[in-house]
Formats: sequence, C-alpha cells, structure tokens
Amino acid sequence: MSDPRASGRPHRDSWLPSAMVRSVLGLAQPPARRSLPGLVAGTVSAASAVALLACSAWLITRAAEMPPILFLGLAVVGVRAFALSRAAFRYLERLLSHDAAFRQLGALRLGIFARLVPLAPAGLSGTRRGDLLTRLVRDVDELQDFPLRVVQPLLTSGIVAILSVVGVWLVLPAAGLTLALCLVVAAVVGTLLTGLLSARSERALAPLRGALADEVLEVVENLDVLTAFGALESRLDNLRVVEEKLRLAALRTSTGAGVQAAVISLCAGAATVLALTTAIPALGSGGFSGPALAVVVLIPMAVFEVFAMIPPAISAWRRVRSSAERVQSVVPEQIPAEIPTELATGNALVDTSAPVSAVLPAAGAVLELTGLGARWPGADRAALSGVTMRLTAGDRVHLAGASGAGKTTLAQTLVRFLDYTGSYRINGVEARELAPSDVRQVVGLCEQRPWLFDDTVRQNLLFARDTATDDDLLNVLARVGLTDWMNSRGGLDARVGERGALVSGGQAQRIALARALLADFPVLIVDEPTANVDTGLGDTLVRDILSASADAGRAVLLISHTPVPTELITRTYTLTAGSGLQADPTPEEALVP
Repeated sequence: MSDPRASGRPHRDSWLPSAMVRSVLGLAQPPARRSLPGLVAGTVSAASAVALLACSAWLITRAAEMPPILFLGLAVVGVRAFALSRAAFRYLERLLSHDAAFRQLGALRLGIFARLVPLAPAGLSGTRRGDLLTRLVRDVDELQDFPLRVVQPLLTSGIVAILSVVGVWLVLPAAGLTLALCLVVAAVVGTLLTGLLSARSERALAPLRGALADEVLEVVENLDVLTAFGALESRLDNLRVVEEKLRLAALRTSTGAGVQAAVISLCAGAATVLALTTAIPALGSGGFSGPALAVVVLIPMAVFEVFAMIPPAISAWRRVRSSAERVQSVVPEQIPAEIPTELATGNALVDTSAPVSAVLPAAGAVLELTGLGARWPGADRAALSGVTMRLTAGDRVHLAGASGAGKTTLAQTLVRFLDYTGSYRINGVEARELAPSDVRQVVGLCEQRPWLFDDTVRQNLLFARDTATDDDLLNVLARVGLTDWMNSRGGLDARVGERGALVSGGQAQRIALARALLADFPVLIVDEPTANVDTGLGDTLVRDILSASADAGRAVLLISHTPVPTELITRTYTLTAGSGLQADPTPEEALVP
C-alpha cells in the first residue's frame, strides 16, 4: 500500500505524528531559551486577566458594605496592578513569542532547504511545481503556527485553568469542582464536535491549497497554448473545481470554529450558574461572605475567556500536522537510495580552488561505463541497464534511441543526480567514491528544457563563472551564434523572461550552451537540443553545438532521437529499453555489452 503522504494527501491514521514528522516539527519549535520568556509572559498576562476580574469583583462587592477605606487599599492596588500587568505582559508575550517564532522560521527554511538540495532534481520529479512551491512556502510558513498557536496556547491555558481551579477550590471547594468539571466538558465536547465537523477539512486545507496553486501555475504558464487550441475553458473548469473544494473545506472549518465558540460559551454560562447554585447555600457559613461569592461566581467567566484558546489550538494542530506531513513527504529524513549523497571524505578529483581546465588541461577526462544501470526514486524497475561505453577527450558521440529508452536517465546518472549500479569510472576513479559535486565539475549537462532566470543575459551566464568579464561573455555568445540576436535585443542587458519566456526554444538552448561552455566542462552532455525548435533550425543548432564544443580536451555526448550528420560526430550509440547500448559497428573502439 502506498504512503498517502507521497501524493500530498494528509495522514489520518493516528493522532500523534510519525517520527519523521516530529523531526520537521522539531525544526519549527524554538529552543527553550527563546520560547520560555514568551510562555512566561503569556501565562502572567492570562493569569492577570483572571486575577483582575476576581479582584474587581471582590472590591466592588466589599465596597458596597461601606468598610473603612483602609480595608480596600490592597484591592485597589491589586486592580491597578493586574490591569497594567495584563496589557504589559500581553505586549511582551506577543513580542517575545513572535520574535522566537520568526527567528526559528528562518532556521526552519534553511533546514528544509538543506534537506531539499540533495534530492534535486531527480528526487523531486514526482512532485508538481505548483504543489512543490506551496509546500516550501505556504506549508513551511504554516509551521510557525506550531509554537504560536499550538504549544503556547495549550500550555498557557492549561496552567491558568489549573491555577484558577485551585484558587476557587480554596475559597469554596464545591465551586472549584464545578469549575473543573465544566472546563473538562468544554475541552472534550468542543474538541470532539469540532473533530466531527471540520477535522477532515482542516487536514485537507494544505493539500487543496497546493492543488490550487498547481492548477493556477499550469494555466498561467500555458495560457497561450491553451488559448490557441481552445482548451483554456476546460482547464479553467478544473481550476474552478479545485477552488470550490477549497472553499467548502474552509467553510466547514469555519463551521467547526463557530461550534467551538458556542460550546465554550455554554460551558462558561453553565460554570457560572453552577457556581452560583453551590455558593448561595454556603453564605454565612465557614466565613464565606458576599464578596467571596462574587469571586467564585465571576472567575469562571474570565477563566473560560482564557480557556477558549484550547479548541482553536487543537484545530491549529491538525492544520500544522498536515503541513508538516506535506513538507516531510517532499524532504524526507532519509534520502532515497537512488539519490547519491555528498561524501564526508573521499578522493579529490579536482582542485575546487581552480577551474577544471587548469587541473586537466591536456588529458581531459575519460569516462568508462561498464554494465551501467539506474533507477528513479520510487520506481519499481530500473530505467536503465547494461550500458557499456567509453568517452574520451575529443569525442563527439551521438546517443540515439526512442522516447523512454533511458537517454535522459543516462544523462542524469552521468552528472550524479541518480545513483547507479555497475561501474562508472572517471579517469580511472569509480564515480561513487567521489563527491557528486566533484563529478559535476567535470561532467556538465545542458538539459532538454534549460532553466533561464528572469534576469538579463549577463546574469544568466555569470553564475556559471562569476569572474567572467563582458568580453568573455561576448566571446562565448559568439561561439554559439548569438551575436546578431543579442545586439538586436540591446546587448548583455537584454532580459530573457521567466524561464526564458522572452526567447525562442533555440535561443534558450544556445544561451544554456554558452553557459556550459563558460563553465568549461571537460565533458559536456547536451540532452535533446532540437526538442523545442523546428527541423531547419534544429540542424543548424546541432552543428553550432558540436562545432562550438569541439575544443581540444572536451568530449561531447549529444543526446537526440533525430539523426545527426555523420561528419559531425565520431561515433553513434543507440539505446534500447531493456537491451542496453548498441554501438555503431564501424568504430573499432565501440564496446557492446
């Protein structure tokens, strides 16, 4: 049976979270040295509110008996002190608790991102972009409610309720027992009714928000295509369906909150009535006087105002747990076995303080694959198996094969986004003995859909080598045939738009290729460069890629399911699903599994 968290659905099997979810919640909870001051301030503020009402009730009732003013002095001071302390400590509680939560939110984001980085990109292939964005923004932000709206209200309300019950019991034991009974009933009944009415909706809010964000992103990104093919209205219908589900879930959640408030009010009234019925017969006996009666009758009103935070805190707990489960499902505690991890120690393939070309200037890099296989995270079977080939400096190899044969899987494996079986050696060193980041300094990848940032051409190139000058950028753009286009767009300051929306598919591929050439990888893999361009431009693009990449010491692996002119390449491999790699029989050095 599949784990429901893998699809973003909330986990409903138990009230308590799993160990992995607890680890995410642990990142959201500030340490005691930061959370304790806010908790103390909140408790003092809530206790001051109860004490203010009790002291005021006693003062007014006792003053009606017209005693000497000296008998009222302490109560007058108490009313002033509790009124000031309630507001002052409330302000401090807000300041301290939110400061602690916001500071911890920064640490939480860094902790989530640190867990996410090793998974990208192969480990995130099963999560849609809009939903992933919601998990890492909205759901992570939702986790700040754990200390603010779950932990602190529960502790504050519980402490004040216990102190109040003890205080009333000291004045009149019967009234203390009725107050305790009404508090328990309010907690149990309010929580159960809310759970029946809105628990499922509260857990569904976070997944539905993710689904809505994903639908909106899908429509916005493909608006032109959907409009051109008349499919926009059907996609908008899907969006409306998800939005309606979210609206209904929010409505049911609000209904549960209203029922909670009603139960709390009824129990508060019942506690007051029960206190009155138990206190009136006790008047005049055992020193129980009118001012004491006013205290035990009015205290429940103040206690239930504080206690009203408990049911909403339990509702917030369900929402927070749902968000924690969604965050945990995309950033698990343990990295899947199919994803390679950075090594604590290992062989040093390159000197990270110098460019790769300075370390391997002449010999380049030699890649040797023997019986290579790979599998995507969560897949039941291998996507790649039995691949044997050799790639040396100066090679321009064409890797062909039908869609689904495993060409992209091979590219992702060679740059160590995916782990592998068999053997994969770089300059005689097994790749799994090297840190993946070291491998990626030698083997670079231009993906089928290259990522371009919503910035200028200059900035999209500089992150490959931040020390590059404008002359370096102009030279590398000239090598990929973009000089005229760039001059017509205003030079290096031309913007490319979100994910390259302002450039064509071929231009995006050329910018990505220029970026890879600027990084100066000894081995360059180019995955389906003609997928987003027409046939005529595709042939020109392939020629430019191979000619621009044919520098001494660089090997190129061109992945394309379309034919490539034989004069541009040194040999061809054909990848067949389940049958491994078949080499062109003419080159003598071709290795067949």
